[in-house]
Amino acid sequence: MPAVLSPHAPAQTFEIRPLDAPLGAEVIGLDISKPINDADFARIHRAHLDHHVVVFRGQQVSPDAHVGFSRRFGPLEIHVLHQYHLAGHPEILIVSNIKENGEPIGLGDAGAYWHSDISYKPKPSLGSLLHAQELPTEGGDTLFANQHLAWEALSPTLQRRILPLKAEHSYLAKYEELRAKNPWRPKLSQEQVDQVSPAVQPVVRTHPETGRKALFVSEHFTTGIVGLPREEGDALLAELFAHSVKPEFVYRHRWQPHDLVFWDNRSVMHLAAGTPDHLRRKLYRTTIQGDTPF
Repeated sequence: MPAVLSPHAPAQTFEIRPLDAPLGAEVIGLDISKPINDADFARIHRAHLDHHVVVFRGQQVSPDAHVGFSRRFGPLEIHVLHQYHLAGHPEILIVSNIKENGEPIGLGDAGAYWHSDISYKPKPSLGSLLHAQELPTEGGDTLFANQHLAWEALSPTLQRRILPLKAEHSYLAKYEELRAKNPWRPKLSQEQVDQVSPAVQPVVRTHPETGRKALFVSEHFTTGIVGLPREEGDALLAELFAHSVKPEFVYRHRWQPHDLVFWDNRSVMHLAAGTPDHLRRKLYRTTIQGDTPF
């Protein structure tokens, strides 16, 4: 996997263009399947920290290259839904609404609620990389919400109130609700349930590389505020959920063929906007392990 160890590779010529949005930049001209030297990698890393979502255009690359490039940022997660791992590449989760022989080939309702990936583990994800394989002619967009801006837009009074608070996150929070809507979503084995015990996270996290604060609660995984009565905690979460995804914080990504989108789960939440059932959509996702939020 050439992207992993290539500090002295020839420089690649590429451009980083900020998007006209509350977050995001696109990278034009880079080929992630080729060796990437340390200076070029440093530019990519900086763009990811500065813009939170980086769109690498035109990446006609193999799963090996996708995994190798992802590993440059850290160890990779193995998703609990082993049913939807790409054969031979357990680091890749298939995100797809396609059915073959009556069975789904991937997780078709991934991103049905706003969330940050793997926030339900003690060490949530650093970031995720989603690579377009097959795109619908309409729909299929992905929305990203800048949680640094969401934090900064709160009133000082609300900032002071929530800064010391912690919240529980659970992978199971909406799992059965999703299964009721999508009966093909697999019933979890006890072994899988044991892999996703709830975790407690700060309501406001500090980015470990930039020092910026961000809201860190989501409608998908956050189940309650630790130490607050249920009614009070639920009301506060409802207020934060609504605030965190206001239009002024959101970028809508309209996928182009062979896009590879790399987002920072410490800085953003994301949501799948939905795809018409009769149109095929398939993407491959890797997820980078992170560290303990503070």
